[in-house]
Amino acid sequence: MARDEIPASGRELKFRALMAELRRGILDGTWPPGSKLPTERALAAETGLSVTTVRRAYEDLVALGLVERRQGAGTFAAHRPEEEPGDRRIVGVLVPDTAFYYPRVLQGIERELAAAGARLVLACSHYDPAEEDAAVRRLLSSGVHGLLLVPTLHTAVDPGRRAEELLALPVPAVLVERRLAATHGPGDPTEHVCTDHEGGAYDAVRHLRALGHERLALLVRSDAPTTAPIESGFARAVADLRLHTPFHVREDRHGWDPGRADRVVADARAAGVTAGLCFGDREAALVLAAARRAGLRVPEDLALISYDNEFADVAETPLTAVSPPKYQVGRLAAQILLRRLADGDASPLHQVRLRPRLVIRASCGAAARKSPSSEH
Repeated sequence: MARDEIPASGRELKFRALMAELRRGILDGTWPPGSKLPTERALAAETGLSVTTVRRAYEDLVALGLVERRQGAGTFAAHRPEEEPGDRRIVGVLVPDTAFYYPRVLQGIERELAAAGARLVLACSHYDPAEEDAAVRRLLSSGVHGLLLVPTLHTAVDPGRRAEELLALPVPAVLVERRLAATHGPGDPTEHVCTDHEGGAYDAVRHLRALGHERLALLVRSDAPTTAPIESGFARAVADLRLHTPFHVREDRHGWDPGRADRVVADARAAGVTAGLCFGDREAALVLAAARRAGLRVPEDLALISYDNEFADVAETPLTAVSPPKYQVGRLAAQILLRRLADGDASPLHQVRLRPRLVIRASCGAAARKSPSSEH
């Protein structure tokens, strides 16, 4: 593995992809309840992964209640408690990706629906509007009673109109990690549960300022819906704390590579930057490696905070990270939809934002200190 990458990140990503594939196969009926899954050795041979990775995936699926182990017999798709057919709720869930960010959101949704005796039908749009429309149609034709949706509002020509189309669907819909606040403000008509990314970025800046840093960098991916609120929260914190004009770099995912990271680190140091917030973990890892190549010490010469916390803890210098409450977002969205299905219009419109927490590690020089923010 290249030294410029986070150690073990490739293994972690393969594990996440395997989990997503197994979860999808169980939820869509590829492995119906009671059917036997491949042995650990057989699945390892089929996928090219280690037996340890496959065993870990099966153990996580057991914890989610999706599979069960039978001594001496193997691993089986679990039977779920059934309610009377007329009473059991079916919830359609649409996410843009099942390998990055959303696995923990899905775990929260799955736990809440399972506790309520509801059944989940999963679909993935891969950030493609045409696939998204087709997936919604499939979910509706499968007889779902309600929808939990992560739509591609950030690429829509008219996000408001797209939201209106989703709200006009024949079943209730709750948006997950999407809202119209930037374009509609208090006129946002959607029911949603989102991470307060503005607040997360604000807390990161406030933490770095408390450590004595006044010249900061914001290094972000330009092709993600999370970017705009991170930039907004960062700018607000810089203004409120009267910091110097920040060093700001926007680059799409494919543009972030070791060469680009080297140039960014050189330019940032020339501008007097002593600390930075990077979105996301991959970009932060590239900057960390570039700092090392430039002979800089982290955090003594350059303090770093990553935004996402997917695998920030396995960096060569473990990265302090803003950690979105993904699991809690999923649970709460499922709770709100179930309440809507039970109470109809009597249930108030829920528009919820959950503040991320700041996980302190070695990369900002304050590993022993506790964060000023909390998850709520």
